[in-house]
Amino acid sequence: MGDIRQSLLPRDVLSAAKELLYHLDIYISNLVQSGRHPPQVDTKTLELVEEFILHAPKDRNALTRRMSALQELQLLEIMCSCFQEQSRDTVRHLMFSALFSLQGNQADDNRMGLLGKLVSMAVAVGRVPILECAATWLQRTHRVYCVRLAQVLVDDYCSMMPGSVPTLQNIHSASPRFCCQFLTAVATLYDFTSEELIPPLELLQMIVSWIQDDPHLVLVNFLNAPLSGSQPITSLDVTPLGGLVHWCVKAPLGYRRDKKLASPHSSCKHEQEVADLFSALHLSVLQVFMLLPNILNEKGIFGRLALLQMDSLASLTSDLSRQLDQADKHAHRSTADIHALTQLALDRLAQALQVAMANGALLCSREDLRAICSRLPHNNLLQLVLSGPVMYYSSIHTPPLAFSPHASHSPIASHPIHAPHTPVASHPQYSAQPFMTGIPFPFRHNH
Repeated sequence: MGDIRQSLLPRDVLSAAKELLYHLDIYISNLVQSGRHPPQVDTKTLELVEEFILHAPKDRNALTRRMSALQELQLLEIMCSCFQEQSRDTVRHLMFSALFSLQGNQADDNRMGLLGKLVSMAVAVGRVPILECAATWLQRTHRVYCVRLAQVLVDDYCSMMPGSVPTLQNIHSASPRFCCQFLTAVATLYDFTSEELIPPLELLQMIVSWIQDDPHLVLVNFLNAPLSGSQPITSLDVTPLGGLVHWCVKAPLGYRRDKKLASPHSSCKHEQEVADLFSALHLSVLQVFMLLPNILNEKGIFGRLALLQMDSLASLTSDLSRQLDQADKHAHRSTADIHALTQLALDRLAQALQVAMANGALLCSREDLRAICSRLPHNNLLQLVLSGPVMYYSSIHTPPLAFSPHASHSPIASHPIHAPHTPVASHPQYSAQPFMTGIPFPFRHNH
């Protein structure tokens, strides 16, 4: 395609970009038709994309071509139509890759800017083919850039135009793959280290409703991806489970009151709403863990593949320890409040560890857990999980012990303790859901 450059140079920026997209479609279609494996877009074509679509200058002395806001909007509409009308998945994904795969050069900022606007438009107008391509992009790209794309969507739909949240919510049904990857990216992005890195209320409400409506949504990419140990360490996790466990455990001490709220009464109401949402999210995450034994057994990988990684848990306990060290700096909280919130966070950590281990999501020894939890203060439930014997939850349908990675030494196998069933109160605004019998888990926010 290198020979078309001379025909593009005299054109205006929009016309040149449109013409190049047309030629790119034909070029990639012919490439796929030729049967070459793997089909590879050549360097000259990628350079044309950078020059005429991303407007990165070919050399230092070249003038930078710029689009007006209207021309950029027209280009995005043309791209939406181009991807929508291309019927072959392979061609579509190769074309998306040629446009947006990061090359480690100065054009990457322009790439990310255009990509964010294109995906945001695809969400707005329901262009599923673009969302599917973006899901693949999220799967293959460094997590730093994945969270940048997620931030664009949160800004567009939860911050700048809060009334448009239902539009973003529709990606759940439009493209479950993209929705799952978006979930994983935002769970990575918001780590509670600052005010800006706490998930907005609208986003939290949306995520809770997604998982309550369809717990399998969290596992979509895991269920569809080929099983291999070749996942790059820089990419997003295969599920958002690790990030969501971080949210639930850090939330009691990490969530800070919004200073813009009008009155103490509205502030208390807001904090209670957020606390209830995180409680509901925590319950939903535990229920997703309980789906895993059947899924892992069907794939023949129970005890061989951990969806919750030890390095993620080590990072969580380190962050939690740091939160505890800083907790006494919150002037609006009493010592009793801090103690109660600390115990709530530790209870959630213990519940997540135990339910993840019991259902094959976490593969480690009790010694490993004791090592990463050694700096945390005492908590009865956590102590029980770390030292055993551990409560046996009769409603968790665990596979035969032969499948369990902990069968030979697990306290679950050797010391079953049947506690009387205690019903768990449900949130009035969320549908009642069955939970584990055994002990009353204090998953609700302490009053």
